[in-house]
Amino acid sequence: MREAPWTLAVAGKGGTGKTTVAALLVEELRGCGPVLAVDADPNCNLGEALGIPVRRTIGQMRDEILEKLGDLPPGVSKEQLLELGLHECLVEDEGVDLLAMGHGEGPRCYCMVNHVLRRCVEILRRNYRYVVLDNEAGMEHLSRRTTQDVDVLLIVAEPNPVSLRSARRISQIVEDLKLRVSRTFLVLNKAGEDFSGDVGIPVLGRIPYDPEVERLWAGGRPLRELSPFSPARLAVKKLLEKLQQRRHDACP
Repeated sequence: MREAPWTLAVAGKGGTGKTTVAALLVEELRGCGPVLAVDADPNCNLGEALGIPVRRTIGQMRDEILEKLGDLPPGVSKEQLLELGLHECLVEDEGVDLLAMGHGEGPRCYCMVNHVLRRCVEILRRNYRYVVLDNEAGMEHLSRRTTQDVDVLLIVAEPNPVSLRSARRISQIVEDLKLRVSRTFLVLNKAGEDFSGDVGIPVLGRIPYDPEVERLWAGGRPLRELSPFSPARLAVKKLLEKLQQRRHDACP
């Protein structure tokens, strides 16, 4: 029997380095088995961080279908058409496939896009060993229940009161909505070893400030170009090793 995919979701307030952490997790897992990288943020930056160009998003497909509602064949729903076009949105790369939610044109509701995104992930995930989900910044995606059936939720925050309060709210919403998340951890980004605050969420680890990460983002370069000795890359590798060890310890 094929082993169920290990699903990691990354959440956090905008600007905390959420997408950077998600991208570095994907890069570390790239050689360990097929990885499905899901960009559930309408800003759609994960592809840039991975150096994988996004040709088509679920949001774009939705907009095209909404423009042609009168031309749909009888008995065919909008959701069926979106699911049929799933592989047009899936971008294949070496060891990693990317699926992007994207954003639509105009002030339209994302309820259907989120629902179809969940369905697409359910359909696709069985073909992968790992799934890494880069959530929308903030907390609205949680109420839409995009983050479901997750083995590990990493909440990224910077060591300042505003960011840490946001992290606590995200953790509380996960509990209040009874989302299917097995474990939740806090990841402190741009944090020194001297930080010792208690935010009520288990701290998995710290990622130090790394000017090379900012240089690559500013130049539109993929994070895989980071040196193997990059402080941020080494820190994320250490986080992943901790998670893998906890995963193995939890297995009977």
